[in-house]
Amino acid sequence: MKRIFVFVIIFCLTPYCSVLSQISIPNTINAYYTQEKILFDGKLTEQTWVNAKKIENFTQRELNFGQPASENTEVAIAYDKNFLYVGVWCYDSDPNKITAKEMRRDFNYELDDNFIILIDTYHDKRNGFMFVTNPIAARADLQVFNNGSSSNAFWNGVWNVKTSINSAGWFAEFRIPFYTLKYRTGIKEQVWGINFERNIRRKREQVRWQGWSRDNQIEQVNQSGTLLGLNQLENKQFVEIKPYGIGGGEYSGENRKAVVNGGGDINYLITPTYRLNVTFNTDFAQVEADQQQINITRFPLFFPELREFFLEGDDFFDMGFGGNRIIPFYTRRIGLNANRETVPIIAGARLLGKERNSTIGLMSLQTAADGEQPTTNYTVASWRQDVGVQSVVGAMTTNTFIANRWHSTTGINGRYSTAKFLGDKNFNIGGALIQTYNTDEEYNSRAYAYRFFANYLNDKISIFTSTQRSPSPFNPEVGLMRRTNFREYFGQFSWRPRPDQEGWLGWIRQFSFSPGSITYVQYDDTGDLQSFEYQVTLLGLETRSGEGFELSHSWVGEGLRQNFILPGTNLIIANDTYWWNEWQAQIGTFAGRTLSLESSFTWGDYFTGTSLRSQTEVLWRANRFFNLNIRYEKNHIELPEGILDTDLIGSRIEYAINPNIFGSMISQWNSAGQEMNFNFRLQIIPKIGTDFFLIVNQIYNTQNARFDSERGTILGKLIWRFTI
Repeated sequence: MKRIFVFVIIFCLTPYCSVLSQISIPNTINAYYTQEKILFDGKLTEQTWVNAKKIENFTQRELNFGQPASENTEVAIAYDKNFLYVGVWCYDSDPNKITAKEMRRDFNYELDDNFIILIDTYHDKRNGFMFVTNPIAARADLQVFNNGSSSNAFWNGVWNVKTSINSAGWFAEFRIPFYTLKYRTGIKEQVWGINFERNIRRKREQVRWQGWSRDNQIEQVNQSGTLLGLNQLENKQFVEIKPYGIGGGEYSGENRKAVVNGGGDINYLITPTYRLNVTFNTDFAQVEADQQQINITRFPLFFPELREFFLEGDDFFDMGFGGNRIIPFYTRRIGLNANRETVPIIAGARLLGKERNSTIGLMSLQTAADGEQPTTNYTVASWRQDVGVQSVVGAMTTNTFIANRWHSTTGINGRYSTAKFLGDKNFNIGGALIQTYNTDEEYNSRAYAYRFFANYLNDKISIFTSTQRSPSPFNPEVGLMRRTNFREYFGQFSWRPRPDQEGWLGWIRQFSFSPGSITYVQYDDTGDLQSFEYQVTLLGLETRSGEGFELSHSWVGEGLRQNFILPGTNLIIANDTYWWNEWQAQIGTFAGRTLSLESSFTWGDYFTGTSLRSQTEVLWRANRFFNLNIRYEKNHIELPEGILDTDLIGSRIEYAINPNIFGSMISQWNSAGQEMNFNFRLQIIPKIGTDFFLIVNQIYNTQNARFDSERGTILGKLIWRFTI
């Protein structure tokens, strides 16, 4: 009886011990107030850095979980009236092997040695700002939302970092203006959440200050430590003016014209928590070209949003629907027509902010007329309320006003989240319900959609289930429907064990198995089969050196109500129900190396025939100035009616002279459209917040084995920034 009692006590306490084991003492860091002028050079030699108290208690998350960091890391924080400074000492016993080959803004920090700062200014354990650098002072930043469940990697805050390298290692000095951060007002002393992570690529070592559980990513704000000592922050009103000027030319066939334009944004920091943005004649000339896709399905393609204006407020205008079948608010419907051509935005305004536990977003934009489409107003409003420790409820409405017609897509959503399920595991359950309405039609109670989900996403075991429904009357006009008239049920279970590092399989970091991932989709009006897929992952693994492999098998079903014509062909698949089998294999090498490769292959049956589909990417990181990525995609489908054979070739060259002068050259060609796209971008940052872009776009028709220039542009754009 005593043994049983002891076992029960140990079983009950183990989860809580696990939680405590993720807290390293000290778990607070104090900011040092300075009046000394800091020489911003990345060398950390000022008296301020001598006086500021350092923390150095970092623990390995990878590869040797729970062990002390193999290389010492120290951090100190200082501030004055305008800036938050973070000093970082990344000592290294072999600095000649430091990995740093990227200098551009928003670099791929997963490939280099790096240091990451996560700051939760509201201390709400939900949202934060992430700042990243590498040993050669490349900058990346993003906003983190909902405890890491979503993020905005396209957010570009105004901040800077300098670094230095010597025989002891590499060192970084971050300088972040307080107006870049949003924080509570009316508080005598700020209490912020903060966390740090360092990655040493050659060792594949990842160390973290707090919350180093493999179930938690650095973006999970609730695992952070605490930043104290910010007791002299001033509440300032702040006006940022960012005008732009653009000039150049464009041509289409024999038509040529000059392009001269101007506009800009005004950002008014009403309080440190509320920001008003007003935009005039909004322009997106500097946005990269879309990555080409070849569609061999009967469903529309999804192209991600690339325009910074819309990405900056991405989380504020999220209906909480999730998934990729239904996107109730798809910002690419604004300022772009069906052919992905620009529709001018005359003006707009946006208010974003958070007060106590309420997050509010308001946006209204007016676009110019486009062909037969009259001028249109888009107005969006959202509200989200924090509930408990990590949970949330919210509501959102998206509206369009065209002439005398009004369309509305309005919904509610909620999510219960915890990082302490069964002790220290992540668990989420939530959903959303949305209704559409048009003034030129009678109210239809079936013009709705819903989605509910539950997930247990952790390192060794992951379980995800969801269900969603969209009757045919539901039509979000500022959204994207990849399926219509459907009901879907989805479930997935994954098991990812880690072998004993001392055993004969110690060269493997982690296995991945899935006994089943099932997707069952019905037509909503009849209940007939629309789509089905049951996938089994037979073997997946990642080695300790970073190589990966996965093999899976799928049983697929498709129910066609009408004939399906393969895009770009005259091959017809008759309306019927079809079943077939497919195999999938993926292989990849460690991307942090000078040369790396990723390939995926799918082969087997396809409706009434067979198919072979493959995609291969090769990345050559030559040096800090030059990277080359080459992508090749192949589709070969054989049907009784004929053969579809397509090729898509793309290359991307990234170059950088220093962290403030960089760019890219992208070229893409696909045989289906017989079109060659070329996009060149050069970005110069004369000072932080001011940008100059040189953009060249060319499109060639490659039919008849020739390169005939169809249309193109060459533009220069200057965005300058000043404050009042």
